[in-house]
Amino acid sequence: MKTNNLKRRLREGSVCFGTFLTIGNSDVPDMLKHLGFEWFVFDMEHSYISFEMVKEMEQAISDKDLCPFVRIGEIDQYLVKRALDAGSQGLIVPLVNSAEEARRVVEFAMYPPRGVRGAGPGRASSYGFEFGDYVRHANDELLIGVQIETKQALQNVESIVSVEGVDIGFAGPSDLTMSHGLYDDRSNPTVLAALSKVVDACRAAGKIPGTLAATPEEVKKFKDMGFKFISLGSDGKFLTLGAKKYLEAREA
Repeated sequence: MKTNNLKRRLREGSVCFGTFLTIGNSDVPDMLKHLGFEWFVFDMEHSYISFEMVKEMEQAISDKDLCPFVRIGEIDQYLVKRALDAGSQGLIVPLVNSAEEARRVVEFAMYPPRGVRGAGPGRASSYGFEFGDYVRHANDELLIGVQIETKQALQNVESIVSVEGVDIGFAGPSDLTMSHGLYDDRSNPTVLAALSKVVDACRAAGKIPGTLAATPEEVKKFKDMGFKFISLGSDGKFLTLGAKKYLEAREA
């Protein structure tokens, strides 16, 4: 099966950058793949992308050393299975609030004896032509990210990221902000302390701290805080900011 080079770079301590894709069209990753991103997350939690579209979008980047992730909508064995069978090398799972929930994610994503994933990998195994190779190595090549985005998750973050099989503790700045009743005040000291707690917990457990930078200014801030897996906005953000800059040129 295809080697997950991103997993190796992250384990070596590199800071790796990607983005979330929310527009359900394979032209989007086909265009963005030339810019130097190291990973894409196909977002099935907050967008209208279907599994069929995820497969097409992943096919569009198969000629590049880009790690495809899927963010599923909830902790669900069926959703995990479909995401991985389509060829994803990584998962981002929202609202993981306890170590037990993190263990369920790992169990659903791993083949026996480490987990309970069913043996029907489809595109992931080149439609069965590489079945033996895939099922032997899939557990080791997979990247599993769990989102820390609530007060409860923050309280349990040390035990969550310590779960064997979890690779990335992904802090959700907007949801952590909302969870603390601060609405859109992402730079509030309470939020920054929460983000730092995720970084510290990941470091202590030997895991990768991740997050999403909503602005270019946040990129440096999050990198300086110690995050290693950083999303640079999203496709929708690129589209609207680019259009805004052109419209602002009317006044120049």
